[in-house]
Amino acid sequence: MFQIKNLNDSKSNSNYDVNVFKAELFDNIQFIYELSLADLELKSLNFDFSVSEGLRDFFINNVSHSDLLKFIKRISYFQSINSHFTHYYHIIKKNKTSSVNQYLTHWIYPYKGKFHPQMIRALTNIIGLNQGDILLDPFSGSGTTALESQLLGVNFIGYDISPLCVIQGNVKTQSIFVIDEIKKIKSEILNSLKPNIFQNNNDYYQILDSLKLDEKVKSFYILCRLLAVSDNSRRNRNFENSFIKNLNLMIQSIDDYIDIIKKLNLNIGNVQIDIGDARNLPLQDNSVDGIITSPPYSIALDYVKNDEHSLSDLGYDVVKLRDDFIGVRGNGKTRIELYNEDMEKTYLEMYRVLKPNKYAVIVIGNATFQSKEIRTVESTISFMKKIGFSLFKNINKIIFGLYNVMKKENILIFKKE
Repeated sequence: MFQIKNLNDSKSNSNYDVNVFKAELFDNIQFIYELSLADLELKSLNFDFSVSEGLRDFFINNVSHSDLLKFIKRISYFQSINSHFTHYYHIIKKNKTSSVNQYLTHWIYPYKGKFHPQMIRALTNIIGLNQGDILLDPFSGSGTTALESQLLGVNFIGYDISPLCVIQGNVKTQSIFVIDEIKKIKSEILNSLKPNIFQNNNDYYQILDSLKLDEKVKSFYILCRLLAVSDNSRRNRNFENSFIKNLNLMIQSIDDYIDIIKKLNLNIGNVQIDIGDARNLPLQDNSVDGIITSPPYSIALDYVKNDEHSLSDLGYDVVKLRDDFIGVRGNGKTRIELYNEDMEKTYLEMYRVLKPNKYAVIVIGNATFQSKEIRTVESTISFMKKIGFSLFKNINKIIFGLYNVMKKENILIFKKE
């Protein structure tokens, strides 16, 4: 029924004999919210399409050669179109883990509450961000949005109050630029620092300082240690074995990232991630082209306590840090009130820095605190409308997993009028 086209053939710029193209979803796509995002992705490209009864195949009509190439380069929920694999199909093959969404450097460090990277790629397309645009995440967390933005050639600005998060995001996106230096110092790290590397954090960090390393290289080896700290604390794994294993896997993943950039000829975006407060962003008014973020579920998940072992290893006073984290301050009813006040300040900042007629995506769910549901989704929608946003889409997202503190989220897409 469908004629397979050579999309690199210059003749494809002319009218086709057959103008219907078959786009196939990835096999692991199974939830309603994923189909909704796939649908919105195609609509963002202004495609005219229909869907098969089985909801697996999409038939796209009358598409130009340039639009088909854009589909292949950007799309996230489709593995192919007329037997031509998408860039994302090749990207997710670069995976050192058993999880489909932990490809390239996404897997580094077990941070709770991570975004699904496929969703972030789709949302970046849906809100119309293109190469050279600026995407903001005021709660950059583990750096998922940063990495997906970089892959799509979209410039990224991220802030997080947690120094651990800032290290994660920077290592995942910046290590590709210093991989030679990382490899060069590997033997010295493993050989000359023993036994201190596996015993005393002060010795380890002091020796890193004495080596006068590039900050990107230094951050890489800091996060490598924190991975071993986490494995030892959470899973009781041998520190030395974990350090060596993760060091090798991290280097392999960075090599994979460099390889995929070359293979797909990607023009990657610039990434800037710093310690910062979402309630007081150091950005000019109307300066960013889009926002994708997930506010902290600190009411349901204590981020400071969860990463206490790593933050302490870095030398931070975790008791003092709690005063800066949204949702952790206060007790009982006061804690909820402070959380709501902080989030309203954050949303006002998002409105201020976003350009008019651009979109802000907030992924958030109703948390439970002291056996009582906190209707965060409803209050977020209400306040965002109050300050000048309109609600473009509200997509329900079910969360699966035995240890997830949240069972459902909402993907809220707002437009700044």
